[in-house]
Amino acid sequence: MQVEHHDLHHEFPEYLDYIHSLKTASEQFGHMYDEYHQLTREVERLEEEDLPVDDFTIENMKKQRVWLKDQMYRMLVAHKKGV
Repeated sequence: MQVEHHDLHHEFPEYLDYIHSLKTASEQFGHMYDEYHQLTREVERLEEEDLPVDDFTIENMKKQRVWLKDQMYRMLVAHKKGV
């Protein structure tokens, strides 16, 4: 199965410096970053290995990942603007 990778560096290449800056400056961002990447690795592992998992579980994981990405994006935009 072809698995699309969703790490933040590929999702937001224009924010690479801000991602690094916020990871070190914001504990909240750091926790969300870690959780996002943990979810991403688990979803990709389940998809790559074609492991049996119900659709509800994987969809909830993907929804949580999207929510985290949205929250981090908002933080990145605010950080870039100096807010």
